[in-house]
Amino acid sequence: MRAAVVQLTSTDDLAGNLAQAEGFVREAAAAGAGFIALPENFAYMRVEGLRFPCAQGLDGEIVGRARSWARELGVWILAGTFPEAIADSERVHNTSVLISADGEIAATYRKVHLFDVDLSAAGGGRYRESDSVAPGQDVVVADTPFGGVGLSVCYDVRFPEFYREATRRNARWLCVPSAFTPQTGRDHWEVLLRARAIENQAFVLAPAQCGRHSEARASYGRSMILDPWGTVIAQAPDRPGIAVADCKMEDLERIRAALPALQHRRL
Repeated sequence: MRAAVVQLTSTDDLAGNLAQAEGFVREAAAAGAGFIALPENFAYMRVEGLRFPCAQGLDGEIVGRARSWARELGVWILAGTFPEAIADSERVHNTSVLISADGEIAATYRKVHLFDVDLSAAGGGRYRESDSVAPGQDVVVADTPFGGVGLSVCYDVRFPEFYREATRRNARWLCVPSAFTPQTGRDHWEVLLRARAIENQAFVLAPAQCGRHSEARASYGRSMILDPWGTVIAQAPDRPGIAVADCKMEDLERIRAALPALQHRRL
């Protein structure tokens, strides 16, 4: 499977974000990618502290557009995340959707671990994702023709037990669409992704937001694809664009057979 991760600098301009995302999806498909992953908040990056004016359901414009791209281009698309409306609530789910090559929704994951942190001592800000986002509850692994795909979002990457459960459910791919802060990304982004790839012996697709979205918010970037040995096999530069890599399932099977750590677990 040739896979691609898309890197964006999304803003609060829904139409502009969707247009840019579509352009990079088409570029990735033209490069031969059959599995294309978009970052967290790919369609709308809100101004911190404000609600989501574009909150919508799975039948809304955001998912509908991604489904149309997948259907037209014949590719699998991970629609990063979008603000999924919750009935009778001001909060939303931060929802990731896996779309098959025929445009059907193959899996839906609602972010479980929410980013409630204070980075002021590290030169960052305070974040309270739970003020506007309700947590999901489920580990999600989708069956696909190219192996199980485990879904996650950004802050989830700090919880290794979450990915071990996905691997226990036969995940061969782990998706981590993100909008890491510059402060945490600088020291933790690649280290955490390599750890998740190594300990689960899985391919990791980590599409990310980059650059400055507004006066109040910026993201680290460095979208990447990692192999089951923990090697970074593709990485985006510090600007919107794509990174593409050939992910060979025979490499995964060879690594798991040579170093059968997943079979040696005792806990």
